[in-house]
Amino acid sequence: MATVIAVVEDDRDQRENYVDVLTAHGYDVRAYADKPSAEAGFERELPDLALLDIMLGEDMDGGFDLCMELRKLSPTLPVIFLTARNSDADRISSQRMTAWDYITKPVSLEFLVARVHALLRISEQLQHRSPESSVFSVGDLELDENSMLVHWQGQPVSLTLTEFWIIESLTRNPGHVKSYGALSDVTRQGLVERNPINGYIRRIRNKFRELDSTFDRIQTVHGTGYKWERDRE
Repeated sequence: MATVIAVVEDDRDQRENYVDVLTAHGYDVRAYADKPSAEAGFERELPDLALLDIMLGEDMDGGFDLCMELRKLSPTLPVIFLTARNSDADRISSQRMTAWDYITKPVSLEFLVARVHALLRISEQLQHRSPESSVFSVGDLELDENSMLVHWQGQPVSLTLTEFWIIESLTRNPGHVKSYGALSDVTRQGLVERNPINGYIRRIRNKFRELDSTFDRIQTVHGTGYKWERDRE
């Protein structure tokens, strides 16, 4: 059975472009032009992945509403926001809804297909993980691999999917250095330069420090990479 992808996009040309390229790569695509038709479609059949625009016609936050509806039906269904809106407030909202990715327009169709491929592979891997091993703790940090949630000192940390992967990689072996190359592999984006990795680490640190101003667990190993500092005795 083909993988089902829902595309919710009010612009006809863009919607047809997304449908054409995804269909060409073997996906079974359900396309919707507005929130009511998408809601009706989700009731009939839950997709394997959803691509949502945020602004749908006159509905300024229609995509956000749809994401919340999907979360009620499936807490772990991959949701990608594909939108022209590029504000930090919108990105934060998407993270709170546990969207898997947030892509701004215009977007390369090749890149879009690559992200869909990657997230569906991850979704499949998560479905086959043993529930006994889904949660682990490192000091004040608790990480749930199945729900992809991170808590620091009991408070939720709002991380993007890529940021979650980086934290998961660092905390699996506290005290061990993760090189830039290893962290590039973790992002699943083929990053080869240090600056993107440094940017991710900076944003992750800031998010932890919003909860704990003394947070210092992610240590820089100059010229090499980063490590998660072991808890002090």
